[in-house]
Amino acid sequence: MGRFLIACSALLLWIGLGCQQSGSGSSLARPGTDVGRVALVDASGQRSSLADYRGRVVLIDIWATWCPPCRRSLPELAQLQRGSGPEAAVLAISVDEKGWEAVRPFLAERPELGLRAHLPADRKALEALGSIRGIPTSFVLDRQGRVRSSWVGYQEGRAARELAEALRTPAG
Repeated sequence: MGRFLIACSALLLWIGLGCQQSGSGSSLARPGTDVGRVALVDASGQRSSLADYRGRVVLIDIWATWCPPCRRSLPELAQLQRGSGPEAAVLAISVDEKGWEAVRPFLAERPELGLRAHLPADRKALEALGSIRGIPTSFVLDRQGRVRSSWVGYQEGRAARELAEALRTPAG
């Protein structure tokens, strides 16, 4: 019985975290916040930071393999990655506890996605983005590496709209 209650509690927490649908999340980094110090690592082990993307508009999606709304958002995210061009970057950052041990097989089972993923470089790597309390959580950064917008939950087409709007904004 105890295991059942623990499992039910975990499921409710998971649903609460993974199924938030909208909102700006008051604990997320505010518009105008420079988040260049956020450090990432790609599948080959190459480290980078968001500062490396200055000069480009950046869409960040924080996700996990076990999150149903995240899974629904990944085809759209992968399509945005493929079509991002030189003016934009689309970063899919997994927060799976098992890191690449969870992400590599997940992506290998879905080769049609063609998604390029990143992980936080360490436990404190995402702190500049604020307190992420639900996933997926998305951010759009301006060309100076500052938060332009953020939202929690998957809303079909929103990432594409936000990215396009940020790209229309003149640099400077």
